[in-house]
Amino acid sequence: MATTQTKAGNGTKAKAAPAEKGQARLTAERAVDLPVGTLLTVTERVTELVEPFTSRAGTEKQLKSYRAELRRRVKRTERRGATARRKATTEARKRQRTVETRIKRNRDELEQRVRKAVELLPV
Repeated sequence: MATTQTKAGNGTKAKAAPAEKGQARLTAERAVDLPVGTLLTVTERVTELVEPFTSRAGTEKQLKSYRAELRRRVKRTERRGATARRKATTEARKRQRTVETRIKRNRDELEQRVRKAVELLPV
């Protein structure tokens, strides 16, 4: 019964030792649990990836699924491209009309000024 006591004699060191042992045990358990858990996770993930290809029927089903997903993504991308192209074309036409209108207005204004200038010339 050798317990270590401080000057006050309350035995705080004796109480601290079991707490430290528990902390050390938890740390050791965590050090083991992490790699084991990682290994289990990786094993499950590999199994999920490989399982569809373990039989011919499963392989064909998985490939069919991949093809369908690829088709959906290609169509979605085509739609986005078509939408962007239509927007760009519409914007280009709009700007073209704006420029043509400005040019026509400027030309008409210039012709009108030239006519006034010609009328003012002595003949």
